[in-house]
Amino acid sequence: MKILGNIIWVVFGGLEIAIEYFLLGLVLLITIIGIPFGLQCFKLGVLALWPFGSEVRKQSEDIGCLNTGMNILWFILGGFLIWLTHLFFGIIFFITIIGIPFGKQHFKLAKIALTPFGREID
Repeated sequence: MKILGNIIWVVFGGLEIAIEYFLLGLVLLITIIGIPFGLQCFKLGVLALWPFGSEVRKQSEDIGCLNTGMNILWFILGGFLIWLTHLFFGIIFFITIIGIPFGKQHFKLAKIALTPFGREID
């Protein structure tokens, strides 16, 4: 079922979301300061490409306040808008009965899009 859900996801918009994340990641990798943010965009892109069957969890290692500071910077520079976009699409998908699994995936993407630093994708 995960494979079928991922195929339908990719056909109906998941590929476009993943490409946007990958392109933004490449743009951010051009600058030295943007490298950590570009890497987080690639993490989000991978999750946006195949969300069904993927789990998001906090990293086991404690880096201290670095993750918190980077998440605050991410939130200010655009993470909030990405979160709002996934939240909007999740609500739209939840209106239809068929779209509920896709709405759940958008909510999972919204959760990691708000604070991507310090999270792992399995």
